[in-house]
Parts: sequence; structure tokens; C-alpha cells
Amino acid sequence: MNEPRDTRIKRLRMRSMRRGIKEMDLILSAYADATLDGMSDSDLDTYDSLLQENDQDLYQWVTGQDTPPESLAPLIHEISQTFQK
Repeated sequence: MNEPRDTRIKRLRMRSMRRGIKEMDLILSAYADATLDGMSDSDLDTYDSLLQENDQDLYQWVTGQDTPPESLAPLIHEISQTFQK
């Protein structure tokens, strides 16, 4: 997919705020608003793959109730730090 960067960021923002679990809507939309514009393309790829994950799993990872997959651990840590502020 050869999606323009601004279109991709808009799509990721929308997917961040329409998760299904209200807590994840709030956490991810706040994170997306604060960080997506400054992310590299590689970081956007990682965030896009994170959005493919199940909300229940994401919530447990972000809140420290379960260990995230190694590939997503740095991003989950960053999101959880943002969430805790």
C-alpha cells in the first residue's frame, strides 16, 4: 500500500479512537494525538501493527497486567508511560 503519510496518520488516529473498549479509545487516541505526527515511517509501521492486536490484550499490556510481545514491548512501554502521566 502506497498511502500518503498524512492519510496514513489520519487513518491511524481514527483506528486509535474507535477501538471498542472505551479505555483503549481514550489511551490510544491521546497517545496518537501526542505522537503520530513526529513518528518515523518505521514507528508508524509498528504502531499500525499494534492496532491489529485485540483490545483486551492491549489493555492488559498497557496496564502492566500481562507481558506484551517482544516486538511491541518498547511501544507498549511508551504508551503506558504516556497513559500514567
